[in-house]
Amino acid sequence: MKSIECLQFLNPQLSDMHLKRWITGIVSLPFLFLMIYKGGALFAISVSIICFLGLWEYFRIVFNTKGKTISGIILLLATFVGPVIIWAAYKNALDFIIIIVAFNLIISGLFTLTQFKSDPFILENFTRQILGIIYIPILLSFLILIRSGADGMLWIFFLLFVIFAGDIGAFYVGSYFGCYKLCPSVSPKKTIEGSIGGLSSNLVVGVIFKYFFLSYLPLGASILLFLFIGIAGQVGDLFESALKRSADIKDSGSILPGHGGILDRIDALLFAAPVAYFFKEFIFC
Repeated sequence: MKSIECLQFLNPQLSDMHLKRWITGIVSLPFLFLMIYKGGALFAISVSIICFLGLWEYFRIVFNTKGKTISGIILLLATFVGPVIIWAAYKNALDFIIIIVAFNLIISGLFTLTQFKSDPFILENFTRQILGIIYIPILLSFLILIRSGADGMLWIFFLLFVIFAGDIGAFYVGSYFGCYKLCPSVSPKKTIEGSIGGLSSNLVVGVIFKYFFLSYLPLGASILLFLFIGIAGQVGDLFESALKRSADIKDSGSILPGHGGILDRIDALLFAAPVAYFFKEFIFC
């Protein structure tokens, strides 16, 4: 009886949201495939644009709670530093990424000191900007590193397929069969059943993709990779939900109908990308 009560049958509002999600996904697929297939500068520029938009959405979230906007200089510095980090990853200049992050810290810290007396929130602005740099451009740079490596195009497609499959599996299983809350203090609608459905989808799609395109990978380690990517993706999803809940907003933006903002679409990917890179470069090497 409990399982029957938990079923959430399709309603017009949910159906409309599903339709918007699928239309947005179908419309964006050609460009997504093109930029991944071409790689190179096109891929780096595309990720840089995503980085820029993601940073703006992030700042909208974290500076919403007190009705204050981030100080102009720190904001401009972050939106400049983010794409530079992406481009440095494209040039494989990892040491330059470290330098950029360090100089961002120094310049932002200097500006914070000049405003400390007059602005009681300046230190919070500073720490949130630093978090934003790590959260978005640094994590996005792993996509550039993966695409630039051996079989980079296949690995990017693999990562996206696994993440999207987990997202779809969690969404539909959670929508129709979810009973037990996964992390209600952060995201009341996410359920344990949805989480299991997402991980199952990660595993199934990962195994299928490996069989056809990455058959040389050992099965045991690959299964661990699929599961760790799924877990990292769900943590990334919940992390962004925690940011939005702290600001009392539903979506990071409205640029993607049915999905919300850029961060709502890439939140899982941000946390999964370093996991995929680690396995690719250090486990399967």
